[in-house]
Amino acid sequence: MTQSKPQAISIIVPCYNESMDVLNHTVSVIHETLEKKGIAFEIIVVNDGSKETPDKSQIHIPVQLIHHPVNKGYGASLKTGIKHARYDWIGITDADGTYPNHLFGELIDKAAGMDMVIGARKWADISWSRKIPKRILTSFASFLSGQKIPDLNSGMRIFKKELAVQFWNLLPKGFSFTSTITLGALTNDHEVAFYEINYFKRIGKSSISPINDTIVFFTLVTRLALYFNPKKVFVPMSMVFMVLAILRGIRDYQLVGSLGGLCLILFFFSFQFFFFGLIAEIINKTRRFLVVNKNI
Repeated sequence: MTQSKPQAISIIVPCYNESMDVLNHTVSVIHETLEKKGIAFEIIVVNDGSKETPDKSQIHIPVQLIHHPVNKGYGASLKTGIKHARYDWIGITDADGTYPNHLFGELIDKAAGMDMVIGARKWADISWSRKIPKRILTSFASFLSGQKIPDLNSGMRIFKKELAVQFWNLLPKGFSFTSTITLGALTNDHEVAFYEINYFKRIGKSSISPINDTIVFFTLVTRLALYFNPKKVFVPMSMVFMVLAILRGIRDYQLVGSLGGLCLILFFFSFQFFFFGLIAEIINKTRRFLVVNKNI
């Protein structure tokens, strides 16, 4: 792993039914920021099947404009951009005016020795409708990964292209792209840094549903934990059933002087979860070993 800062970067901007004024402002800020930084860069705008297809002549800054004929999703747009990226470092941001794109220079400065730098949004900038489920989700993900995660699914970040390639088949087509690559990097010993940023009110209507998307994110994080760090799921479940079995056993012994059937069933479930976790962890370590040796 190289210890130097990125010398070139491809910035990907997914676009779906965004105002041309907002899109132009987004790419203009990125262009000006990276020109001042003095590194090679390209800006890739991926139009994800917008109702009014943007034309390259409408964009004031030279960009690579890619069109999806139909709406495929946020993650699908990012994967399309990554496929067309020339450089080994990837930057992503939204086209809706929510992220401080003038801070890409700071993310690049912080990238020395890192595999990914995430722009962590301030909690004060997040609406109440999204803050509570986001807090629960982030705490859950932090527990599963064993590391503190200030922002699991920030849409402004930079990362090595090879990181996306490593988890390519796991990266979904929807909004869970950022959560997946974050948890994948943290549970596979990649170097990840967080840089606090502001988060602004979206210009235009959001397509995110706080309740439905939170349920989807919880399902996703649990699935990824089972894939990347299964013992974090199975061992706590085993301990819960063991405690319940012990409490039930004490109760049975006090009342009838022997262990009842429910107590034995709870003990059985406890051992089952423990051994499932053990087997899953062996499979996980074997998979990591094969991936590492393949890369070597």
